[in-house]
Amino acid sequence: MIDEFRLAVSQAALEDLHCRLDRARFPESQTSEGWDQGVPVEYARELVHYWRHHYDWRQREAYLNRHPQYVTCLDGLSVHFIHVRSPHAQAEPLIMTHGWPGSVVEFQKVIDPLVDPVAYGGHARDAFHVVCPSLPGYGFSGKPQGIGWGVPKIAGAWDELMRRLGYTRYFAQGGDWGSAVTTAIGIQDLGACAAIHVNMPNVRAPKAALKNPDEADQRALSGAKYYQQWGAGYAKQQSTRPQTLGYGLVDSPVGQAMWILEKFYEWTDCDGHPENVLSKDELLDNVMFYWLQGNGASSAKLYWESFNQAFGEGQNNTVKLPAGCSIFPREIVVTPRSWAGSRYENIVYWNELSKGGHFAAFEQPQVFVDELRACFALTRNAK
Repeated sequence: MIDEFRLAVSQAALEDLHCRLDRARFPESQTSEGWDQGVPVEYARELVHYWRHHYDWRQREAYLNRHPQYVTCLDGLSVHFIHVRSPHAQAEPLIMTHGWPGSVVEFQKVIDPLVDPVAYGGHARDAFHVVCPSLPGYGFSGKPQGIGWGVPKIAGAWDELMRRLGYTRYFAQGGDWGSAVTTAIGIQDLGACAAIHVNMPNVRAPKAALKNPDEADQRALSGAKYYQQWGAGYAKQQSTRPQTLGYGLVDSPVGQAMWILEKFYEWTDCDGHPENVLSKDELLDNVMFYWLQGNGASSAKLYWESFNQAFGEGQNNTVKLPAGCSIFPREIVVTPRSWAGSRYENIVYWNELSKGGHFAAFEQPQVFVDELRACFALTRNAK
């Protein structure tokens, strides 16, 4: 069964948020320059003031409700998803998966151009029926009550979702955890997915790159080293003790917001400030998808389930389906094609962009749309 869904947050929930924001306690100022120790308190205060006094959830709720949304039960779990059918007969089904600390909010600016390219100066041959599910424990999807909802299970559930919607052939796309899920869809190859596209390939450095790195290898290895030394603390906590972390995130909207926003500073191509690429409203829309349902712990548990397996390699962990990769310059690790080939055996599309970061669809919507059109055009007619 598939039921229609609309965002309809209670006024009591919004009043509770406002009370918590009014009572927020802030730490002392950082003792180093800029964002070196995390979100600067001056920016935190500014954003919280905007959130409390200027951010209009009812207006944003209407904006986010403009696309049809649904819920369905997959293996005992309620899954929320956006589903927009294209008016064009040539349209192909496409499922796009977000990651952490993102949500389906990331795709708001790309859905319409993908669904109706003609209305945006494109061609009907590039149209897609778009499906954007919220990961288990994220957004308005249900929260798993037991262990097991890791990447492989989500990939299987997404295949079931597409078939339930009547799609016996589809494309899959993702970044961050969405890349891991999309890669798993390709690995499982259950017969309906025709091709995949990722903007964060799930691969490790090959031995040759470690032994004798070229310029591209060095750049990627440098990014990986920085991430491990300075950027991966959140992942260690979420992959080991997500429940403990959750108490603070579920209780404090400021804590939840700053836990997320630090990564939007660090992982976007923002020239030193996240608002250079995304508005306060856009940033807070995404935060609200964590705060409103109290998803601090449930979203983190995906790390506990899958973090150490996400980059698995070997004969049973390779993608033989046609695959495309779009590499954005401010990705956490700017993966070289020589690395990707060990996991994605049939790369039909590869492009390295000049602008953009980890949240590609959110940051560079037109470029993202163009990338998907170019990639999947190569496999649209293959049966």
